[in-house]
Amino acid sequence: MKELVRYLLENLYLDFQGDISMEKVREHLREDESPAARTLLSKIIEEKGVDDLLITLADCLREHLQTGITAEVVEDELATYADS
Repeated sequence: MKELVRYLLENLYLDFQGDISMEKVREHLREDESPAARTLLSKIIEEKGVDDLLITLADCLREHLQTGITAEVVEDELATYADS
């Protein structure tokens, strides 16, 4: 999960630039056995891609622009998305 959070933070533009595909997300989560990573992976498989994830995440992160978008904030938003 931390690798994915780092990758997303590096590519944050309130839209995400770079190669953020389902395969890229899987690559970052491949060795992460945490419940949060497994839940997120299940969610993107169920949604058949990462488009909804990226749109939702960018929208949610806009709320944090004034206070700061940190790795913890991104991880919390990913967990919220995965659990929805």
